[in-house]
Amino acid sequence: MNRGFAQGLGTTARLGVLALGGTLWMASAVQAQTAEEGDKVLPEVRVSAMVKGQALDEAQRAFSVTEFRRDEIREQPRQEVESLWSQVPGMHVNHYQLSGVANGLVLRGFGGGGHGGDVAATLDGIPLNEAMSHADGYFDLNVVVPLELDKVNVYRGPVSVLQGNYNRAGLLELRTRRNGSYAEFDVSAGSHGMFDAQAALGRELEGGDQLNLATQHARGDGARPSAGYERSTISGTWKHHVHEKLDISLSGRWHEARGDSPGYLTEAQWRQDPQGKDSRVEGDGANKHFGTLRLDAQYALDADTRLLGFVYGTQQDFVRWFTRPRSTTWMQREERYDRSVLGVGLNLSGKSLLAARELNWMLGLEQVRESTDYGYWDGLLDRRRTGPALNDRNTRLDNTAIYGQAGWQPTAWLQTTAALRWDRFDGRCRLLGAEPGGDECNRMQGRSHASPKLGALAQLNARTAVRASWSQGFALPSDFAKYALRNSDLHANVFRQSELGVEWKPSGHWLIDASLYRISSSHEIRSTAPGEYENLGATVRKGAELQLHWLPSRNWHVEWTYGHNRSEVTQNADAALLGRRVVAVPEYTSTVHARWMPRSDVTVHGLLRHVGRAPINASNTEWAGSFRWLDLGLQYRLPASLARNASLSLWLRNAANTRYASTTTMIAGQRLVAPGAPRSVQLGLQFSL
Repeated sequence: MNRGFAQGLGTTARLGVLALGGTLWMASAVQAQTAEEGDKVLPEVRVSAMVKGQALDEAQRAFSVTEFRRDEIREQPRQEVESLWSQVPGMHVNHYQLSGVANGLVLRGFGGGGHGGDVAATLDGIPLNEAMSHADGYFDLNVVVPLELDKVNVYRGPVSVLQGNYNRAGLLELRTRRNGSYAEFDVSAGSHGMFDAQAALGRELEGGDQLNLATQHARGDGARPSAGYERSTISGTWKHHVHEKLDISLSGRWHEARGDSPGYLTEAQWRQDPQGKDSRVEGDGANKHFGTLRLDAQYALDADTRLLGFVYGTQQDFVRWFTRPRSTTWMQREERYDRSVLGVGLNLSGKSLLAARELNWMLGLEQVRESTDYGYWDGLLDRRRTGPALNDRNTRLDNTAIYGQAGWQPTAWLQTTAALRWDRFDGRCRLLGAEPGGDECNRMQGRSHASPKLGALAQLNARTAVRASWSQGFALPSDFAKYALRNSDLHANVFRQSELGVEWKPSGHWLIDASLYRISSSHEIRSTAPGEYENLGATVRKGAELQLHWLPSRNWHVEWTYGHNRSEVTQNADAALLGRRVVAVPEYTSTVHARWMPRSDVTVHGLLRHVGRAPINASNTEWAGSFRWLDLGLQYRLPASLARNASLSLWLRNAANTRYASTTTMIAGQRLVAPGAPRSVQLGLQFSL
């Protein structure tokens, strides 16, 4: 456990004990009351495994939410969860091609997800965003085994109450499998030494208990020099059925990863050798260890009301070495993070009647304490330090949240939802060693923020549904800005989204979902001097998103996912930036996925991805070019006599061997490129026992 965390641990641990103890006490009290009423015949009430927020799935139809179910996730071999994001309208992955480092995500005109704090992510309700690890709100989905997933929801825009600070472009909600008996395997191998093996096991045990396990091991050499990687993950959940109303679950996860990185190329180097390596990059890479443990107690108060108490902890260490331009030379830096998290919460959900109509509701209370030891060195020589740390400090961020949401259907054709989340943040920063710089490291000024969300869905007829919503999100001052006394008067950066959408089924062959949105921001935070910030700035993001399914015949399925946005600066101290585009956000993204089944056991896939150009500096004088790539796939379902639910797949990634830059960026005035992956072959086998 890192230094500085123990002080906050006791309070949150006590809250965790109280939350779980309260749930269990309520369970025992109700059970005792039931025993005293022994002669009465009561209807049987069984608790079912749920996670935070699951009770309101139906109420989310008023918002734009892209949903992936288990069969869609398993449609093709997936080494990483992020391969799903090209099927989300307007969503894009800026691949940095840096082993062990999370890529950047683009969603709803925001370009700082994943590698920054624009997108929130949860796994079975546990937040994955890291307050100070490498970037404010950074998260790494490589800790998740794709085969273990039961469902993934992508909330587009700040519409969910499940997360606060990092939920401005949207939320990625990942849920693992928690019931059923199964044994599934997914093995893939391909070009550049790629090998991936995944397994998922579920068993229904005696007495109503349940066991779910998953594991993954992936490795590869990469298409470029010094691009090897290796990672392993194991996860499991054991649910104990105490009695018909009470379940207790224990979940755990362990992840290890290491990788070498060839770094970026200059644009001239990339044009000469698209898969080369700059000779100035030596010893870049990353190492990571990640573990979580979670305890849940779930109690059915009655047939319609559920109480969930949970406590969880995360322990993680992460180190990264990265070489980049600094003035006239290239320098390697080292960043080390030792992170501890303790969270506790209560969730109460149920169904009631309002004006004789069903009301689905959920209330939540949660506290998260996160502590990070941070060390930063520059000027390394192949991972060897040449001087003292530039930063050596511990930061702590405490978040207490109260949230609620209700979904009500006043008429047969109208469904409404209203939600509110209130967050309170406190924290502090303290030095662990001498620092040469003058960055402040003090107690954080406490900040609170309330985020309302409203939505409505009108079912106009059997084929047409219209939705409208208004929601608000926010962002705290990032990184160390919130720990400087001189910045104590900074306000949160507030984002307000308005959206109108329609789902139309003109016939059994067509399904069209379209949406228009506008997101405005206020109190944008800018740096005025080293360590000094102010609220001065605003942006507007406008966009259109489309998802189309066409089934021209029983053998064909064509899916088109498209997103177009225009993100502009509307207020800034520098008048020259007014009207300029937001950096690192493509003008459009498009994915066409065609499936052809010439036979019931054969499927041919064609997937064409287009990405528009994007500005890479604030003045918009430098742009990353547009690009496209094509994947081709062939799947064959094996006879049932050989194996159950077994299929062979052959994929040709980037079939045309298109040369493209998966990321173009500006560092120290130089255009740098992360080369897109060249043509590769992937052979996969999926089967069940």
